[in-house]
Amino acid sequence: MTHLTFQVADHGHLTLRIDHLIIAGWAGRDLDAVEHHIAELEVLGVRRPTQTPCFYRVSANRLNPAEYIQVTGKCSSGETEFVLLPSDQGLLVGLGSDHTDRKVESYDITVSKQMCDKPIGSQLWRYAQVKGHWDQLIMRTWRILGGQRELYQQGPVASLLAPEQLLEKLNKQAQLPPNTALFCGTQPVLGELGYGEAFEMELHDPVLNRSLQHRYGVVPLSVAE
Repeated sequence: MTHLTFQVADHGHLTLRIDHLIIAGWAGRDLDAVEHHIAELEVLGVRRPTQTPCFYRVSANRLNPAEYIQVTGKCSSGETEFVLLPSDQGLLVGLGSDHTDRKVESYDITVSKQMCDKPIGSQLWRYAQVKGHWDQLIMRTWRILGGQRELYQQGPVASLLAPEQLLEKLNKQAQLPPNTALFCGTQPVLGELGYGEAFEMELHDPVLNRSLQHRYGVVPLSVAE
């Protein structure tokens, strides 16, 4: 269980209790894009999923809104995802990163999801405000590596299952269970998948001309020989 305080657009501060964290994997609408991401991970030794999408349960305490996360060595990397959260104001949309240890992922995906904190931004939108133009939203990630900032991921949310579709596959109804955060899939990487000194995330709404943004640094811990 964890409690996080967010800033909800046009509302103010809201503290949510989160008991359950679920990470959706291979949640694309476009089967070619799903295959692309599976192939990216196969290069690193990750086995193909038996079904898509799939849902991984992770400790809610792994959610981390801080400016930095600590990781083991330099074998991890981030993935920008939109995040769904239930509230008494209705369904909310946030921005997070499924930061994952790629070395562990090569032999056990479920364990790899537990290895790293999951960064999450402090700003939220009400889903009702973006539902009518949802497919126009754009996700972007920049990676900082060697002091250089480069575009790492970019694509429309239309490439991923819409919230209602994903929720139906999760629990047979277009509703998120109480006190649950759901990470909803990512975009293919532009170039090489891998470590970064920091990651910058954005979910941009070109219709309302606003963005959810979050930046976090990655602090590698030394590994005993």
